Amino acid sequence: MEKAVRTVFSPWQSEKIIEKSRFITYSAHVESEEQARAFIASVRSQHTLATHVCFAFIADKLGNLQRFSDDGEPQGTAGVPILEVLKNKKLFETAVAVVRYFGGVKLGAGGLVRAYSSCALENLDGADIRVLEVCAEYTIFVDYTGIDGVQKYLSSNTCTLLSTEYGEKVVFKIAVKKADEQAFITELVDYMQGKVQTERGAEYYAPFKE
Repeated sequence: MEKAVRTVFSPWQSEKIIEKSRFITYSAHVESEEQARAFIASVRSQHTLATHVCFAFIADKLGNLQRFSDDGEPQGTAGVPILEVLKNKKLFETAVAVVRYFGGVKLGAGGLVRAYSSCALENLDGADIRVLEVCAEYTIFVDYTGIDGVQKYLSSNTCTLLSTEYGEKVVFKIAVKKADEQAFITELVDYMQGKVQTERGAEYYAPFKE
C-alpha cells in the first residue's frame, strides 16, 4: 500500500532577529525539483539585497530527492541543519528557504547551525502540516428520498465531499481513503438498505489534517 506523506500544505513565512541579523524563513509544498527551484528563485527575487538565501528541500514522497545549499555560509552550517529539521519532522515534498540579512555580529559555526535550525523549526511548527493519503474517488447515485440518509452518512464518516449534482438522481462525488474504502462503501450500502449505487473512479493523493 502507498505510504502516507506528511507535508507543508500551504506557504508559510516567519521571521526572527538573532544577534542583530534578520532571518526570514519560508516554507512551501513542492512536488518536484523544478518546483522547489522555482520556489527558491521566488524567495531570492524578493530579497535581492540579502546576504544569504540558504535552503533545503525534500521534493518527493520517498525522501530520495534531497538538496541543500549554504549559499556562502561556512560549509555545513545552514543547508544541512535545515535539511535535518525536515527529516526530523518527517516531512516530504517540502522546501524551506532561510533569508539572512547580516547584522554585523558573527555567530560562529555553532551559532549559525543553531540559528538556521531554530528558524526552520519555528517556521515548520507554525505551518499547516497535512498528511497526504491515497484516496479513491467514488460517485454515489441516490433517489431524492435518500438524500438525507447519504448526507448523514457522509458527515459522520471520514471522507471529502467533492461535489453534489441534482438531476434525475442526486449524484455525490467523494474521496475516501483507500485504506478505508471497502468498509466505507459496504457500510454505506448497508446503511442505505441497498438503495444507493456507487461507481469507483481514480486514485490520487489527497490532503487530510493530522
